[in-house]
Amino acid sequence: MSGNAGKLPEKTSIIIPRLVCRDPAAEIDFCVGAFEAGVLNRRPGPDGSVAHGLLTIGPEMIMIEAEWPTLPSRAPAADGTSPVVIFVYVPDVDRTVERALACGGRVLVPAQNQFWGDRTAWLMDPSGHVWTVATRIEATTAQERSERWEKVLAQEQSQ
Repeated sequence: MSGNAGKLPEKTSIIIPRLVCRDPAAEIDFCVGAFEAGVLNRRPGPDGSVAHGLLTIGPEMIMIEAEWPTLPSRAPAADGTSPVVIFVYVPDVDRTVERALACGGRVLVPAQNQFWGDRTAWLMDPSGHVWTVATRIEATTAQERSERWEKVLAQEQSQ
């Protein structure tokens, strides 16, 4: 064993989401097109099709994986009901939504300004994974966020 055993490889994220997909190559293409992801690795499976990809979105890493018969994880249903939502800050939410749509994504919640100071949209990629994309549009204080949240709750209760 080398002296680096137990240390993270350089520039590696501590948490790396792994998205299981029926078509990893298509998911990689979606991430590249929608999020301008960089592809660090693309590994073939036994049949030669893409089985694994390691990508970066900004400075963070994400893995794309094929379904494997020997592993229990499966790709999500393509209906937006995924229990996991990946939250990504992007430079321009509206532009990211446009790119995601051009790459086969679907808007689940249109872009809108949020009380805490972000503009967000919810997207579903062609593999069924759900993403919240956000851009910071306003710096807010804890007090402002609290007051705005109280107004949101009051509006919902009055409906």
